[in-house]
Amino acid sequence: MAFEKMTYQKDGMELYLATSEGFVTAVAQNNEWQVTRRSLPGVNATSIMAREGVILLGSTDGVWMSEDGGETWQERSQGLAHRHVRWLAYHPEVSDFELAGTEPAAIFISRDGGANWHARTHIEDLRDQFGWWLPYSPGAGCVRGFAVNGYRLYAAVEVGGLLRSDDAGETWALAAGSDGRPKFGRPKPQHIHPDVHSVESHPSSPDLVFAPTGGGFYASVDGGMTWECRYDNCYVRAVWADPADANHLILGPSEGPDGRHGRIEQSHDGGKSWRRLTQPQPYNMVERFYQAGESLLAVMANGDLWAAHLAEQNWQPILADVTSINAVAHMGSA
Repeated sequence: MAFEKMTYQKDGMELYLATSEGFVTAVAQNNEWQVTRRSLPGVNATSIMAREGVILLGSTDGVWMSEDGGETWQERSQGLAHRHVRWLAYHPEVSDFELAGTEPAAIFISRDGGANWHARTHIEDLRDQFGWWLPYSPGAGCVRGFAVNGYRLYAAVEVGGLLRSDDAGETWALAAGSDGRPKFGRPKPQHIHPDVHSVESHPSSPDLVFAPTGGGFYASVDGGMTWECRYDNCYVRAVWADPADANHLILGPSEGPDGRHGRIEQSHDGGKSWRRLTQPQPYNMVERFYQAGESLLAVMANGDLWAAHLAEQNWQPILADVTSINAVAHMGSA
């Protein structure tokens, strides 16, 4: 097993990794990472969440649940009409409230810890009305990201736009600044690009929203009614917004979907200016950012995991013996 120095990580921190080859647990001990468990071999895991002692793992064929840290698993796909799960999330203020976004594009909600899933059928109506699609799959679009802020929820649709709910996910509609039409090119003024890869809502206000897209990085200060492109001429899938400072952003832009010149950049003025933190990668980019304690983690398109101390931004690869990583979580975090 490989060990990497991570002097800023507290001993005992446990990471849960969703990989294309199953589930992996890694623990920080004596300033080093150690792989401690592998399970679910053969499961193509796409997403993961952990809370209140329970791990839910999304895959290309349903949802799995573990109550013992990943040692044993049970399938939890009842009611999941589309089994290809692209992203899982939960409501941080409500126990046993989980969301699943799927390919083709649909949203399923569970109110019993993942035992049963219920579709929000009007999402599929929008999908069919506008003809959402994917450039790399026959699926009719996908829901690949959620943001949860009180009763306000957002969902990122590739390729389709941004969805908003004002009643904790019971009903959904396109945000006013998203027309739902899956066409590339520059969007209408004050509208968001329809190729939305993820979404973040800042804890200071449910109206403050950040969205990485296939046509740049967008921000809205009015709940998605109007949008401003704060990083143009880039392809980007991931952003981290500092929960203590909405002007502090970490972005993972590239020059295209192949990850050409992928890099990590930082802004301290809400995206008006950016400073490069890593050297451009030939063909690799950030898929997701994830905060774990004092660390910021970056799941890379090539399946690697990078990490940096939040205060230092000294990015380095970790866990070299774990491949094909698609998502990461730790207990008690979204």
